Amino acid sequence: MTFRVVDLFAGIGGFHLATTGLGGETIFASELDAHAQDIYSLNFGSDLNGEIVGDIIPLTEPKVDSIIPDHDVLVGGFPCQPFSKSGFQRGLNETRGTLFYNIVKILEKRRPRVVMLENVRNLIGPNHQHTWQLIRRTLRDLGYRTPDEPTIFSPHLLPPSLLGTPQMRERVFIVGVYVGRDAAWANTDDPRLAPNKPVSDWDPLEWKLDSEILENENEISDIEKYALKKSEIELLDMWQDFVEITGKESGNRLPGHPIWLNSFKVKPTLDDNFPDWKIDFIKKNSAFYRGHKPKILEWRKQHGTLLKALPESRRKLEWQAQDLSSLWEGLIQFRPSGVRIKKANYVPALVAMNQTSVVGARKRRLTVREGARLQGFPEDFTFEHQNDSKSFKQLGNAVSVGAVAQVLSQAAYLWDFFPQDISAIIRQSRVSQGLPDEPMQFKGVNEGLW
Repeated sequence: MTFRVVDLFAGIGGFHLATTGLGGETIFASELDAHAQDIYSLNFGSDLNGEIVGDIIPLTEPKVDSIIPDHDVLVGGFPCQPFSKSGFQRGLNETRGTLFYNIVKILEKRRPRVVMLENVRNLIGPNHQHTWQLIRRTLRDLGYRTPDEPTIFSPHLLPPSLLGTPQMRERVFIVGVYVGRDAAWANTDDPRLAPNKPVSDWDPLEWKLDSEILENENEISDIEKYALKKSEIELLDMWQDFVEITGKESGNRLPGHPIWLNSFKVKPTLDDNFPDWKIDFIKKNSAFYRGHKPKILEWRKQHGTLLKALPESRRKLEWQAQDLSSLWEGLIQFRPSGVRIKKANYVPALVAMNQTSVVGARKRRLTVREGARLQGFPEDFTFEHQNDSKSFKQLGNAVSVGAVAQVLSQAAYLWDFFPQDISAIIRQSRVSQGLPDEPMQFKGVNEGLW
């Protein structure tokens, strides 16, 4: 007994791993990017009894092709193009021209029992309220009961025993169960499936990268390509000197606002056209400079040659490490907004290669294998001989296996209208993996979300 899964915008298989772990069988997968297709096929091709297909647009317009089979669960981390407001209230056709429209066409034709979609948190941000309202309304018009607000969840909120990983990766999860249009619109006050909080008594600060994620240095055959360059070490040593000379008097604690060297002036230059947040940061940096001026001047003199050559983004420091005494004990990111430092417990969301986190204590970036572990991919998952840049891009676009598995199984536990055959499979699969046969409980939340 199993449930059949259609995996859209499949990437390299995060949804595949999560649903397979819960007892599902992927019978169709679609991914446009040829390199991601190759990795998906390399790892899961035998599961599909065929090749992963590419673009779904020609398979869904003008009508859904027979190549897309009947299925029980549809999943997908769909790209979210902006929806036009000009056609508001035009029904399902209002989504035309977006890839969500192609999902809609499949749901309309195949009527899978469950749909689960994933997207970036900004999907429900203040500038995208129309987008979320349209998605929710469209799903309900199709007969899918879905909460008023989607679930926002991150794998670092789950302990290792529940497939969590130490990565701060907040994503939006939209889950709907087919109940018919009338029933879907009769139940419009459902809360989120899960709050954006740690599970049970888990404290995300308990994560330990060394023992749970990082490879041993002698296991990394090509470790030199992850090592920091000499110029990067010099830059970080310069900022470490700054941490020491400005932090000692305040207990090695830098202020929470970004440090902007270009705003280190007694009387800052302010422009009426600057946004309020920028004016605020300039004023705070000016005040910080006045409070530490003698030591900062000494530091500038010591590192003058290097400072003159620094680009704008390296002249900014984002200290998010609280009372950490040395940046070399933290996690480091070279970002367009500045050099960011945080404590070495859980890492920021995986993104493109040039922003891959640096493990300060090891003076190197995370490896591809470590990135795969952060997304919950198993040790036998392989990128074969693909270059790191492509692999990190694919991992950055992937879904967290643990977060998907937990949110989907949470739906199985909490929704009494969830199809019993699928619920039974999911629960049985969780027990076989040694996971608890019970819904998640959250800090600060009473039992019984419904």
